[in-house]
Amino acid sequence: MSMFNKVTMSRRGFFALGLGSAATMALAGCGGGSASTGDAPTGGDKIKVGLICLHDENSTYDLNFINGFKEACKGLEIGEEGQDFLIKTNVPESNECLEAASELADAGCKIIFADSFGHEDYMIQAAKDFPEVQFCHATGTKAHTEGLPNYHNAFAAIYQGRYLAGVAAGMKLKEMIDAGKITADKAKMGYVGAFTYAEVISGFTSFFLGAKSIVPEVTMDVTFTGSWYDQALEQEGATKLINNGCVLISQHADSMGAPTTCENAGVPNVSYNGSTQEACPNTFIVSSRINWTPYYQDAIGAVMSGKEIETDYVGTLDTGSVMLTELNEAVAAKGTAEKIKEVEEQLKSGKLHVFDVSTFTVEGKPLSTYKADVDSDKDMEHETEVVSDGYFHESEYRSAPYFDLQIDGITFLDSKY
Repeated sequence: MSMFNKVTMSRRGFFALGLGSAATMALAGCGGGSASTGDAPTGGDKIKVGLICLHDENSTYDLNFINGFKEACKGLEIGEEGQDFLIKTNVPESNECLEAASELADAGCKIIFADSFGHEDYMIQAAKDFPEVQFCHATGTKAHTEGLPNYHNAFAAIYQGRYLAGVAAGMKLKEMIDAGKITADKAKMGYVGAFTYAEVISGFTSFFLGAKSIVPEVTMDVTFTGSWYDQALEQEGATKLINNGCVLISQHADSMGAPTTCENAGVPNVSYNGSTQEACPNTFIVSSRINWTPYYQDAIGAVMSGKEIETDYVGTLDTGSVMLTELNEAVAAKGTAEKIKEVEEQLKSGKLHVFDVSTFTVEGKPLSTYKADVDSDKDMEHETEVVSDGYFHESEYRSAPYFDLQIDGITFLDSKY
């Protein structure tokens, strides 16, 4: 099966990544081509739009989508919430998603978004049922193979943000080593993941590689909860990691379970989806997140202007789609802000690639070739070569991550699919 053209990345965005800037959104975060619409119309062009969320504002993941959606609607002068832009929360990954999408289409929405991986098949069916409505699904994988003109996938190169957050973690580990609090052989991080999926693996691997760029001796244990949002399981996972000797914790799960556990145990934490500094002032370092506003702006603006939406959207540091919260200077190591800025510029210029194959091994061997499962199908065939020019080309052949390798230095304590 031949590879499709690499997605085009928009250069537009509401915010630029910057420590101490508008990037900070308390509990506000989370996958790629872009709909490039030029100057999106505002005002008189009336349109109704809809958003479907797996959970509600209590989930940091869903809150990030909701905030981005509202910000885009405000910027495009869409109108009033509940009348011109509609948000459906707590919609399961079941036929209820199709029902919600159908209700939004029947209510007059011309473009409908959904935020959870398991919503995809139902959004595809809705796109078939309502060919005059545009359907945009975050984190999905099937748009480029379905071939529906009104169905689209979106993600962001969040591995860039995870890598930068990993740099902050590495700086903290180095500070602990230099202060004699730990020795280099005890520089073990822990990671609470939801599922053993490529999205999660890509995220924690990029985080690990960021830390490894500062502390080459670092190792990391990973445990999975089997749920995107389960505070008790996330607390249990973080506790297990701390008891196993992990001296810094991060996560890809959506409750306050892991950050709160770290705060109670006095263990540094790198969060995800938004700042947890207010609740965890003594342990929170920084957080990476996806800013969905640029994508909503582009996609809605395309509909308003009668332009096409890209099949696969990938937001980046350049588009303002990949962001860090403000650094917690009270916990972060001295010099972290300056180091993050330096690495950020290297990523943006292309001088540095997150998955540079010279920086890691798999089962003791360098990675020179790898076929990834880019074209999702029931056989999960790995059909697309993704290693070239010295690095693994994540999110360049579809928007959603497909890095699913277990690299040396990272130990899976369990797995959940």
